[in-house]
Formats: sequence, C-alpha cells, structure tokens
Amino acid sequence: MGKMSGSLADDMEYLNGQLGVGTNFDVLYRVVQIGGGNACIYMIDGFCKDEVMQKLLQHFIGITEDKMPSDAHEMSKQLVPYGEVDLEDEWEKIEYSVMSGVVAMFIDGYDRCILIDARTYPARGVSEPEKDKVLRGSKDGFVETIVFNTALIRRRIRSPQLRMEMLKAGTNSQTDIVLCYMDDRVDRNFLEKIRNRINSLKVDALTLNQESLAECLYKRRWYNPFPKFKYSERPDTAAAQVLEGNIIILVDNSPSVMITPTTFFDVIEEADDYYFPPITGTYLRLSRMVIAIVTYFLTPTFLLLMEYPEWIPKGFEFIAVRDTIHIPIIWQLLILELAIDGLKLAAVNTPNMLSTPLSVMAALVLGEFSVKSGWFNSEVMLYMAFVAVANYTQNSYELGYALKFMRVINLILTAIFGIWGYIAGIAILLISIATNRTVSDQSYLYPLIPFNGKQLLHQIFRTRLPEAKK
Repeated sequence: MGKMSGSLADDMEYLNGQLGVGTNFDVLYRVVQIGGGNACIYMIDGFCKDEVMQKLLQHFIGITEDKMPSDAHEMSKQLVPYGEVDLEDEWEKIEYSVMSGVVAMFIDGYDRCILIDARTYPARGVSEPEKDKVLRGSKDGFVETIVFNTALIRRRIRSPQLRMEMLKAGTNSQTDIVLCYMDDRVDRNFLEKIRNRINSLKVDALTLNQESLAECLYKRRWYNPFPKFKYSERPDTAAAQVLEGNIIILVDNSPSVMITPTTFFDVIEEADDYYFPPITGTYLRLSRMVIAIVTYFLTPTFLLLMEYPEWIPKGFEFIAVRDTIHIPIIWQLLILELAIDGLKLAAVNTPNMLSTPLSVMAALVLGEFSVKSGWFNSEVMLYMAFVAVANYTQNSYELGYALKFMRVINLILTAIFGIWGYIAGIAILLISIATNRTVSDQSYLYPLIPFNGKQLLHQIFRTRLPEAKK
C-alpha cells in the first residue's frame, strides 16, 4: 500500500486506479490551481456538503503564490478555514477516509494529504422509535447515522469522563464501531476484552450490522437462545446504562445500540419504570416479570391438566375442554405457535393501507371459523391468544423467542412423557438460564447467582434514586 510520493501526477494516477475513477460515477475529483500550483480534490457525491465545498473552493482559488506555505502542516493551520481537518500520508487511511465521505485535497509538492471532514449523511429525523415506545419521557430515538447517535448520548451526559472510542471492523465494509463508556466507572478488564475482540475480528463485512458483530463477539453456546446483549433504540436507556458502568456499542447504519454486559434481570428492566413513582414503577416491573413467567407455563400446564383431568383443582373444572377434540391438543398448540409467527411476518410485510382490514380478517375469519370448522378448540385459541399478546409486554424480541422455544420444548416433552416431561422441560429452562454467560463471562443470573441481596432488591423493585434519599 505504502505512502504518498509527493508528486501530484503519480499520486493521482495511483488513487484513480484504487478508487475506480471513471467507473464509479459518484467518485469525483477536481483539479484546481492553488497558489500558482496544481492541486486535486477528491470527494464522494452525496456525502459532501455542497455549500461548504463551494466556499472552500472559492477560498483556495483566491490564494496567491506568495501566501503558499512550504508544507501541508502549515497549509492546514493557516489556509484551510474549516474545523475538522487532518493530515495523512498512508494510502490505506486516505482511501478509507475518501470512501467514508471525507474530502481529500492533494497539493503538488506536499507529501501529506489534507483531509477535510465536510461530510453529511442521508438521515431520517430522531423521532420516537417504532419499537421502543415511550410511556413518559423523551420522544427522540437513535437513527442510522452514528454521529447523530453519539450526540444524543452526549446531550444527556455532559461529563468529561464520557468516552466515545472509535473502532473499525470488516475488511471490505470498514464499519465504524463506537465504544461508549464512563472512564471512571467502567470495568477496565472487560473494556480491554471487548476492544481486543473487535480489533481482532477477521471478517469480510458486518453485513447485518449489530447481529453480525454480536455473533463475532459471542461465539460460545450458540444453541442457547437467551439474549447475550440488550438492544435499545432509546437514548435515555443507553445513557442510564452508561452511567451504571456498562459499555454501549454503537454500530454505524444501525438505529439501536448494544448494551453489555447484560444479565437476565437487565433484559427485563425498562427505562419506563423510572419515569413513574417508585410504587408504580415497581408494579410495572413485577407485572412484566409475572406475565413473562405465565407465558411460559400457561400452555404446558393446560396440556398437562388435559392429559390428567383428575388433577384439575376443585372449582376449576370449567377449564377442561368440553367440545369434541378432532385434533390432539398438542398439535393444536404447535400449529398455533407457528401460525402466530406467520401472522407476525404477514403484519411486517403488509402495506399500511391494508394492515387494518387484514388484521380484522385474521382475527374474525381465521379465529372464529377455525373453531367452528373443528380444527381448534376455543379454549386452546384463548390461551394461545393470551400468550401471543403477552409476549409484547416486554421489549426484548430475543427474550420473547427464547421463552417461546423453551415453551415448545416443554409442550413436546409433556405430550410424550406426561408429568415427567413437564418437569424435564422446566429443568431445561432453568439449566439454559443458569448456564448462560454474559459477554464478560459473568453469571447470567447475577445478582441472584452469586447472591447480592442489595442489588437483587434493586433489580426486582423500583427503588428510589440515591439522590432522592438524601
């Protein structure tokens, strides 16, 4: 790769070949006269602020020969009227900068390139995220531009201890990755571990942004479905996690951040709990936990009681299926588990103008007539409908699907082995959670295992903020 030669003609010939000038229509260059000598400016169309470049060109063309400095360093100090300016002589870094949208200016006789960061990226507004809805609090959300996302966090944390460390990953994609943390609160060993893992990545590209990075950072126990990271599109959630000493990973082109390390209790916790008084926040948190537990136990317990009707408690006989069962209940439950995911996928791909009529058709036509036709029993439809709706009480898609997989395993084991299969399914759930590890290699059940009573109380109940106790 090497370094610049200092000869404008040679440097232009090399860079034109590397950047595919003439083939790539959006790679632009402009040869101009600056101080009586030749210069060339490279840029990517669509990344450069036209107004800024127009003013810079006017300024450069007006420089006379007697005002020209002897080297690029003095040139950048005296005659480049822009805030974000850098110097570089290594071709690899110059090419990366140009392809990232930075303006590169080469001046004949200078052995270093002047990089002017006048780029701008196409971006949508920082409106409320569609997924992370806000009950009370800020209505802004992360977008696909990493600089905007870091600014949203800095707006909330104006401490000089806040660090935004830029890294890169992907041989071809050269994806920007930012580690965000508080310098005086972060776990140094864990920070160094994350930094080394990202720097040592040997991948062609982070094709799927965060998910690609997550799979590269956590390679153990891929078969364990419980989430190793917590994702959030809310800047207030990210800022709160940073202040607690966690590390936030931002990936360019992704509208959410990765929070690490993440335990089971961290996944369940939400920022909305802290926008209400402690008693209300505690109720919301406990409700979320209880409903998550119920979504796992409801259908396997129902299936178990249908296989052993004599175990139904007195006074609850009404839960038994009284209509004719044409299809075994286990098959009804498994089919509905798949059908619910099918409806989710259909909702994602349905045009907005048709979402309401199709939702009504799915609820009324499919629901009612599937019962009348004998495919499903009304009790089974009721319980599966509750499970489908209750999955949305917590924000993590990953946790919802983890509980779903564990529930399906329990259903199959219960149908085959009865009560012992039911117990085995619960054991598999507990083992999967207990043996799962965070990215920092800590217990997934902390502060329950290892036990920390004070921290566990804080995780289960919405306690008052420390400042509020004084």
